[in-house]
Amino acid sequence: AELTNEERTHIADCIGHGAIKYADLSHNRTSDYVFSYEKMMALEGNTAAYMQYSYARIQSIFRRGEIDIDGLRASFSSIALEEPAERALALTILQLSEAIDQVIEDYRPNHLTNYLFDLAKRFSSFFEQCHVLRAESETIMQSRLLLCDVTSRVIRTGLDLLGIRVVDKM
Repeated sequence: AELTNEERTHIADCIGHGAIKYADLSHNRTSDYVFSYEKMMALEGNTAAYMQYSYARIQSIFRRGEIDIDGLRASFSSIALEEPAERALALTILQLSEAIDQVIEDYRPNHLTNYLFDLAKRFSSFFEQCHVLRAESETIMQSRLLLCDVTSRVIRTGLDLLGIRVVDKM
């Protein structure tokens, strides 16, 4: 679906502001770094745009599958972790509180940006290796959709803690 001008402006605003904040927060506060618009706006690497893209990608899965995520959460209570990529993603999700604890302990928000980057990479591997909407069975599809949902909520929470907004489309 085509984006309206208002949607484009909102997305550009979120990505632009997020890029600047994330670039600053992703570096160790005790080391110098070189300011680079190209690196900030890259859709690959440890950037806000990559995190926002990962979030938007998950929202796209829900839209394409016409998934009622609230209904899925209410009716399906467990996530099966059969594939290595599913387990790796789930284990990374579980490390959020540890990353936040490190930020608090060291006063270094780059611990959180590094965690989010690792999570986004794990999600990308999971998405490449495990069919979500075309899973082998309805049960596996629902389980993977829940794993996607939890991943998107963790990305959103992490970016929110950094003062960065997510977008549902890019």
